[in-house]
Amino acid sequence: MNCGGQGIYLYFLARELTRLGIEVDVVVGPPYPDPMPFARSVERVPNQEHWARWFTRDYAGMLPEGRPTAALHPLNLYELGASRLGFLPEPMAFSLRAFRCMARRLREGERWDLVHDVQCLGYGVLGLRALGMPVVTTIHHPLTVDRRASLIRDETFRDRIGSMAFYPVGMQAWVARRIDRVFTSSEESARTIAAAFRVPPHRIRNVLNGLDTDFYKPDGRIQKNETELLCVGRASDPNKGIRNLIRSLAQMPEELTLTLVDNDHPDNDVFKWAREAGVAHRLTVTGREESEALVRLYPQAALTLVPSRYDGFGLPAVESMACGTPVVACRAGALPEVMALCDGGTLVDKDSPEALAAGVRALQTRNNPECGVLTPAEAAEHGFVTLRHEEAWLRELARAALYLSFVGVLPGYVSTSLLASSCQSEICSATFASAGGAARGLFCFQHL
Repeated sequence: MNCGGQGIYLYFLARELTRLGIEVDVVVGPPYPDPMPFARSVERVPNQEHWARWFTRDYAGMLPEGRPTAALHPLNLYELGASRLGFLPEPMAFSLRAFRCMARRLREGERWDLVHDVQCLGYGVLGLRALGMPVVTTIHHPLTVDRRASLIRDETFRDRIGSMAFYPVGMQAWVARRIDRVFTSSEESARTIAAAFRVPPHRIRNVLNGLDTDFYKPDGRIQKNETELLCVGRASDPNKGIRNLIRSLAQMPEELTLTLVDNDHPDNDVFKWAREAGVAHRLTVTGREESEALVRLYPQAALTLVPSRYDGFGLPAVESMACGTPVVACRAGALPEVMALCDGGTLVDKDSPEALAAGVRALQTRNNPECGVLTPAEAAEHGFVTLRHEEAWLRELARAALYLSFVGVLPGYVSTSLLASSCQSEICSATFASAGGAARGLFCFQHL
């Protein structure tokens, strides 16, 4: 899928919920996840992604295809103007579009038990709550983490002013404090959310991310390349630590190469960093990969590197270990939690190319072909959550819904259908709902 991590999160969560007998409707914005035939319905909400187009100078793409006058619609005009002034307008714009969509469906007779907004946290989410629907959210990490990384990268005072203005931290914190529950995927994220958004800790629930071990698993048909290192991450996100990874590659043996799953556009900074470090000939950037291609890259690599400066969970680490490939990860964010649960690699200091190179040497020295294999039995032994085998994650979700009903957030029954909605792919939101005896849920995504 070319929709980013949250689009993948939406897809698999909605799929598993339908397997539990829950009906799923999806409201989603670009970039869209793969088709979801298991969903009851999929409603696509348009978005011109103005802020990204300013950077790529794709001015023609700012006009809605086939009807350019739609650019004068108030929400479209707001996005165009706000992005030109340096703000990120998508979270609020999508939340208002989702509110309008939901309000229309309510007028048509549909009803929902619970809205679960995953990190869109726009003001429109509070509008849904005002309509009488309880609202929860999933926050993988607060935007203060992204803003901090941007400030570190900034070189001028003007850049720093731009970073402070760009991220809608105030809006998201305001909304997070006024909804009924906050879900997150690690204890580290829970602590960060409580501190950054001032959400009372007792209203935060940690629900670990799941993994489909029928899909991510060792594949003996794929020959392992002992000189290939793999990294899945965006160079454009300072939190992913790709620049330090490139610097560390220069300190590794010449025969080692790096495969980076990232945008392969010539303007990607990773190519410049590789030239500066003298390792351009050892770097391959694949472009965005479909899940089916990614699951072949993991078992092919000798090691997977996760050089993050902060990670709210670290799915690439878990996916790699599930495929039988050990991981060198930085001691940052939730990665120590994840690595401790899975026990399939080693941790090194963050922001240190030397530490990354040393971690690679250490795992190469061990030369254990079984290192990092995450079988269902091992997942259960280490307490890690998988989807298809232990289904602990989904049971946690069900327990959360039961908990909400007990404390009065939900009515005295649990949903049996789900409406999913998504705004651009880096923020997810979900809703459980009911009409008559049936229920639904909502998932929303917002690209950050």
